[in-house]
Amino acid sequence: MGSSVIAVAVLTGLSTGLGLIVAIGAQNAFVLRQGIRREHIVPVVVICALSDIALIAAGVGGLGTLVTSAPLVLQVARWAGAAALTVYAVMAMRRALRPSALVAAGGGDDTGRRRAVLTALAITWLNPHVYLDTVLLLGSVASSHGDQRWWFAIGAMIGSIVWFCTIGFGARLLRGVFARPGAWRVLDLVIAAIMLAMAAMLVLGA
Repeated sequence: MGSSVIAVAVLTGLSTGLGLIVAIGAQNAFVLRQGIRREHIVPVVVICALSDIALIAAGVGGLGTLVTSAPLVLQVARWAGAAALTVYAVMAMRRALRPSALVAAGGGDDTGRRRAVLTALAITWLNPHVYLDTVLLLGSVASSHGDQRWWFAIGAMIGSIVWFCTIGFGARLLRGVFARPGAWRVLDLVIAAIMLAMAAMLVLGA
């Protein structure tokens, strides 16, 4: 009986976690782009997965109550996130307007790696929706599982790891499609549109 209850909690956490992160957003779009280009994908995937794990643990551990009691924190994060998303949207549009830069390889460039790492951190930690979804929502759902809430958390953490590894390392399968600069232009324009839309949602308090 105990093992079946644990299994249900883990599977519920897995499905709930995937349901929250699978929808294409700024973070997923960025990971997808890095994966297609095969640029610094390991640190980007690790940062996104570990960040989700930390946020899930915080939510299940009760941080959600603290966040709701400090609305100023979410307000600061909202405006900082909107600013960061706007900057990255402009960068994506600039790439789309410069075809010669679209197919350039990042290789082992330290500057490129640092930029990728900082972008992954900013898109993850400066997005208030991350706290609302991962900390508050997952935390509240986990609490409904009582003593099994940490098994629920483990399931959600597994979901995050599986998802980011899938879109990060699996994106190389689309490399053939993106052998043409035109395809990169479309992708970067889509990424820019997603980031601008999310920035607008944050500013409007959506």
